[in-house]
Amino acid sequence: MRITGYRTLTTAQEWGRPVGDANGIYADGVMPVPIILVDTDEGITGVGLGPHVEAEAVFAAIDGQDPRAVTALYDRMLRQTFKAGHAGVVFGTIGAFDTALWDIKAQAAGEPLWRLLGGRDRRVHAYASGLDIGLTDDELVATYQIYAQHGLRAAKLKGGLDIERDRHRLTLVRDVLTEAAHGKRPGLMLDANESWGRKQAIRHVGELERTLDLTWIEEPVRRWDADGLATVSRGIRAAVASGENLTGLEQFRPLIAAGGLDIVQTAAVWGVTHFLRVAALAHAFDLPVSPIGNTPVPLLHAATSVPNHIASELQDLRPPIGVAMDLHVEHGTYVLGDAPGLGVRVDETMIAAAYQGNTPVPTGPHVRPEHAGRRLLAVAVHPPSPYPVDVGLVSANADMPHAARS
Repeated sequence: MRITGYRTLTTAQEWGRPVGDANGIYADGVMPVPIILVDTDEGITGVGLGPHVEAEAVFAAIDGQDPRAVTALYDRMLRQTFKAGHAGVVFGTIGAFDTALWDIKAQAAGEPLWRLLGGRDRRVHAYASGLDIGLTDDELVATYQIYAQHGLRAAKLKGGLDIERDRHRLTLVRDVLTEAAHGKRPGLMLDANESWGRKQAIRHVGELERTLDLTWIEEPVRRWDADGLATVSRGIRAAVASGENLTGLEQFRPLIAAGGLDIVQTAAVWGVTHFLRVAALAHAFDLPVSPIGNTPVPLLHAATSVPNHIASELQDLRPPIGVAMDLHVEHGTYVLGDAPGLGVRVDETMIAAAYQGNTPVPTGPHVRPEHAGRRLLAVAVHPPSPYPVDVGLVSANADMPHAARS
């Protein structure tokens, strides 16, 4: 079998409501979903969910190769981008190709990827993650009631701009999940999306922990700040989770060595091989691993085969437009199907009809606010705004809109 070519397209996740975090918001709830399709001379096409920046340059490393040699080809792609570097979105392109190759390999074997990788149980524990910072209280409650109906008993909220607002919102969600579980305590997490300095993080979380039991705090400080992450971990009761924005195994090593990670995360767009290697590294330090992403299907398959998976992020309960997935959610778990490969099918005609050749334009939290990490007072959260708001010195009661992401 030989790789003969690739195609790229972009669809979208349509949430039907604002989604975002402490850095900004998608006001219309439309999030672009890039896809890479890899073709072979035996008629098998693999699907990779992830960027296609510099795709032609990366593809040169695998063109004409046997796609079943996945891990060797992964290293070939890394070497292909050696001089310019593979960090950032280019790492996502490598991950998308890598995922497509795993899909091809499992399809050729006639097995779902989870079984090919050695998984025994098709169920993968999940937690709810609503990208919910732009929601009103009523909308927040309604959103997590839907998650609760699917058996989700743990939730991660976006926050980090106002202690009392975070406490209030976490309490609302805690009560929703507690009621659904007939009094059993849920898991609660808060994602600050790198919006704090280390002392800010300790102060903010410490205040929340006076009244709430938090499972983890995600990205409290900058992703590369090994000393800062370790300082936060020592200063609070909750675990510190990070890693979704680290692009390469080498970036995890100093953070783990410093004691900065209690929960090791990887983004779905970085690929299956990356996840497996990070999971092995984390396991060597007795650390759990957790996949991040709106459509983490490839890593769900991989998660069944590692001993230290704790839970995977579950964002929207619906797939992107034109994408069908052989899985469902019940009793708080993803349940993977028996379709060969990833079980992901892409309807290119539907995607083309939906967007008529126009790629959805992202409008959300992609620019770091100027005062992130050095705000003196709380940023008030009022009705969601389509524009990121950043305030260095603002009263906690100021009548000012703000957008945030978790």
